[in-house]
Formats: sequence, structure tokens, C-alpha cells
Amino acid sequence: MRNVFLLYMPPGNHEAMVHYRDTIQQRVSLERIASYLSRHQVDKLKSLFGARRIAVWGSRDGPQNRARYERMNEGDDLLIVEGQTIKFLGKIATKVVNPALSRELWKNIGGNTDEGWDLIYFIANSLEIDVPFSALCQLLGYGEAYQLRGFTSVSADKLEAFYDRYDDLYSVLIKIRNGEYFEQKSVLSAREPVPRDLMELTSEDVDTVLRSNGISDHIKMQWKLANLGLKAGEKVWVPLADQGKLRRLYEFNEFEPQFATGIDLPRNYVENIDVVWKEEYRVNAAFEVENTTAIYSGLLRFSDLSILAPNTTYPMFIVAPAARRNQVREQVFRPTFKRLQMPGKVLFLPYETIDEIDKFFESAPSGLSVDLVRGKAEVLN
Repeated sequence: MRNVFLLYMPPGNHEAMVHYRDTIQQRVSLERIASYLSRHQVDKLKSLFGARRIAVWGSRDGPQNRARYERMNEGDDLLIVEGQTIKFLGKIATKVVNPALSRELWKNIGGNTDEGWDLIYFIANSLEIDVPFSALCQLLGYGEAYQLRGFTSVSADKLEAFYDRYDDLYSVLIKIRNGEYFEQKSVLSAREPVPRDLMELTSEDVDTVLRSNGISDHIKMQWKLANLGLKAGEKVWVPLADQGKLRRLYEFNEFEPQFATGIDLPRNYVENIDVVWKEEYRVNAAFEVENTTAIYSGLLRFSDLSILAPNTTYPMFIVAPAARRNQVREQVFRPTFKRLQMPGKVLFLPYETIDEIDKFFESAPSGLSVDLVRGKAEVLN
């Protein structure tokens, strides 16, 4: 279970807002801060952020703040609240106690103290969100009279109660911001048994496999999706079992060394998806490639996610040849998947469309994104 830390900024606090603009909104370059950090810390930030600028924040050092800071772990959620509004949401990437770096980043504008903000944390997946703080209070069970002050954390009992009902704080807050309905987790403790007619291969399935070079086409499409992910500025994950094939056949080695989503899900539900585009601690798109295998195999994996994480905000794509469009549609509208609203959550992405995108971006230097791919995919209805 991830910790959730809350930082309060009083409305109109000029010093806090100047620092917020300088190191949260504008962020800082690694070149500016590298000399204040150890080689290990620099390597860690490079692996997470590459050449991108980094959001940084800090707290005053003192017994209470230090105790909370010591409990802060990689992947924990951080919310900055200004007055009655959640202004910012992010995840802890790494942290360091560093007075010299604090003096470099944040000057005491008032000049009436030598204290710095020495408890420093680097923030991944940063997002300015503007959600009423009252919405979070309702989610976590705080009373109407609750007043947030300073640097604090959400208690374990409140987090347990939240995660008993919901899947991911980030996703729920995004849905609140967008005015969208968000769901509680299913009462199902495990997926219902797969109907027998889903488990049995038909003679048509067998004939299709025997006639095709399915494995090579499957791997080829994984490679194209992985390569396009890099061009879109995403980190890329493919299952460990497939990484050797991509290295051997395409000399492709730009994988994430380990999978970490930053959400409270068993890793095996996500890390075995054929291709994942992600940022530091956040999945941005998931692709299941179904070349000749039964379509339901990818849908079952996505249905597991739908049960465990009903408020997922990233798109899920079934990737298959255009000739299989009707098969995909038939499977996604089976009662098992329809009950989980999979027709509204899963998009169909034909091989031919991926080929078109890949060809166009051979020479285009920029513009590829998850939103573009989502726009090219087909809604199953």
C-alpha cells in the first residue's frame, strides 16, 4: 500500500508560490543540481527522467517532518494543497537531505531566517490538477471540520479503507477533475470461471495457426509498438519472456529494466501485457497483440485489470489484423466481457493502422503520442 503525503500552502503565501513556480511548474535541469548529488543519485534521476526537467520540492527539517520524511518511499503519492484546492499531484521518485541543494534551489525571500527546506524530494508523474480538497476528504473519511496544515501523511487506517473500495488515488482524482463517474472495486474476489466455449479452440483457429507465421508476426508487431513508444517519448516494457526475441531479431534493447507501475496492483497483472507504454510510475497505454491466438486471451487480461482497477484511465488496445475485426467485436460483446463494460474500455487497433503510423513517423521528428494512437484506433460498438 502506497503512502500518501499532503503538503499545505496557505493562500497568498508569496514565498511558497515563488518556489512552486520555480521548481514545480518550471522544474529544474539535472545539470543544475548534479554537482550537489552523489553519482548514485544522479544515475537514479537519469534513469527516471532522462533529459527532461525534474519537479523538486522540500520541507523544513524538524522532528515531526523528519519522522514523516523517513517513511517516504519511492512511488508514494504526494499532493500539494493550496487553501481548499488540490493544486498538484505526483509520485516520489527519490529523496535526499541536502542543505546545500536547498540553498541553491530556494532562497529565503523574507530574509528573516537561515532555515532551508532541507528534506528534498524529486517528483515523478507531476500533474497540476485543481480538484477541491473536500473531494479528497470525502474519499478518505475526514470530517467536515478537518483542517490541513503543514506537511503530513494520511493514516494507515484511512488508506486501508480507501483501497478496500477504490483502486488508485491518481485515477480517481483524474476522474473527479474531469467530471467523470468513478467506480468502487468489484466485490468479486477472483475472475469468474471462463465459459467452456471460450476455452476451446475451434477448427478455424487451428487452421489459421497452421497456415500462418504467427509467432514472427506477433513479435514484429511488438517491436513496432515498442519502437513507436520510444518515438512518442514513452518508456517501454515488454514481458521478460519476449525481450530476448526482440534483441535477437531486431537488436532492440530499449526496455525498462524492471516494471513499476506505482499503482496498488499485483505486478503480474500488468507486466505480462504484450507491450506497455509508461512514464516513471504510471502506465499510459497497454497493447495486447492477438495475431492468431484466440481473441479472448487479451480480453481476459484486460478484464482482470478492469476488476482490480475499475478507474483505469489509460487506453487498452487489442491489436490484430483488420481481417479479425469481426472476431474482436464478437468476443468483446460476450456477456462475460459486456458485464465489465469492456466494449467501452477496449479499443481495436488494426495491424494496418500501426503500419501506417510507423511509416509516417519514419521521417516525422515529432507529434506521435498516446492520444494520436487512441484517435486512430476503432471503438468497438
